Amino acid sequence: MSESGYGKLVNLGQEVQLVADTQALLGWDQEVLMPSKGLDYRGRQMAWFSGWVHDRQTDPRVGEWIEEAEAGTSDHTDEVTRANLREWKHSFERETKLPRRLVEEFALAQVHAKSAWADARGKSEFSIFAPHLEKLVALCKEQAECWGYLDTPYDGLLDKFERGASTARLTETLNGLRKELIPIVEEATSGERFDRTCLEGHYPIEKQKAFNHEVAESMGFDFEAGRIDTAVHPFCSGMAPHDTRLTTRYDEADFLSSLFGVLHEAGHGLYEQGLKGELRGQPVGNAVSLGIHESQSRLWENHVGRSRAFWEKWLPEAAEYFPHLASVDVDMMYRAVNQANLSYIRVESDEVTYDLHVLLRFEIEKLIFSGDLSIEEIPEAWNSRFESYFGLPVEEDASGCLQDIHWSLGIFGYFPTYSLGNINAAHLAAAARSDAAVKSAMDAGDYSSLREWMRARIHQRGSILMPDDLIVEATGKPADATALINHLRDRYLPGS
Repeated sequence: MSESGYGKLVNLGQEVQLVADTQALLGWDQEVLMPSKGLDYRGRQMAWFSGWVHDRQTDPRVGEWIEEAEAGTSDHTDEVTRANLREWKHSFERETKLPRRLVEEFALAQVHAKSAWADARGKSEFSIFAPHLEKLVALCKEQAECWGYLDTPYDGLLDKFERGASTARLTETLNGLRKELIPIVEEATSGERFDRTCLEGHYPIEKQKAFNHEVAESMGFDFEAGRIDTAVHPFCSGMAPHDTRLTTRYDEADFLSSLFGVLHEAGHGLYEQGLKGELRGQPVGNAVSLGIHESQSRLWENHVGRSRAFWEKWLPEAAEYFPHLASVDVDMMYRAVNQANLSYIRVESDEVTYDLHVLLRFEIEKLIFSGDLSIEEIPEAWNSRFESYFGLPVEEDASGCLQDIHWSLGIFGYFPTYSLGNINAAHLAAAARSDAAVKSAMDAGDYSSLREWMRARIHQRGSILMPDDLIVEATGKPADATALINHLRDRYLPGS
């Protein structure tokens, strides 16, 4: 008896997943370990793998298998099968619109652009990166034209990261968030400043690593199935069911930088480790969207890591590693990690101002893909908008338009998912804390109940539901900015 169309799709997905996971390992290696002279050959490797995957996914037989599998469905078909077919069909329709030449050219351009960005950032010279960015933007515009879009090429790019999103809808959501956020930013950043000199001191990197390991382990991150390394830009790579790798960066004058980097990336890592390994290679075995993925990192970084309960538990331990912190009490630390400041660097910004950084990038990306902003105009446009938003003049590209790695990867449409992540994180945190057992455990510095709450409602649900539907299933209602705004007011404006 011949194998069914559905069975063939499952087998193909598992085969393609093996290659995609190998690419993820090569990408991690490029950021963490690869010598610079290996760049050209790594580019050829990534391009070949991308082309091979594209050929397999666009084989005409795949379309036939999807049609056969769909014909065999009924009202009684289980949700996993229905979701797999939904995602296979969507992917097939998009992939078959891209020529292999474009797929390989994009993968090769990514490798070289990433290296050029690191060089440009180190020297704070946008001109070094500009030609690579111009090529990636041109390739992304070509992709969007192949896929088709509703109103703007940016719509086609958004779909890679947030299924169901559109430029118009995101603009409405984020403009609404900004309207509520601006008064909070103005009040929180104009109040009495907490003197952070109490935290000044030397924080040896090896001790930071040991402390961060303890914290991540207490969250439930499995170090027998993961690790933490160092990279220019912190990231998480879930490259296999039992191989999830986190990175952070270190500052010997500030242990909080690496700590919050680990909290953030470990949030992503818990999601990856919480997916159902037996579904690896099937669409339902993957995270559903970046807006959901980012909700997990922002939840652990902010709703857990910046809470008073967290520091009640961890400040004594931190003082064991860094003895000068013995003079810092919980109230002082809580104020230090929850002080709103107008600052340059997105990944080191506080909760109150973070979304302004995202809004700036979202607006610039929209201008790039509408054709209203050229590549050479980006630094000036960035600096002007940044000063308008934050009141700070940008004096170097490294702390301006070169600070993020995303554009060097050709991922446009990614940034708005950070704000969606903040909205979803606050919405999920409020729902989780409405469970008395979860709230009690969190207040006692025990994160196991929160982790399992997320694992059951978010992680193990994979891509069975679309993002908006998943949030409704998990919390009982759609997400909006209400919980986020309430959280920020409670934490940063407690007396208002």
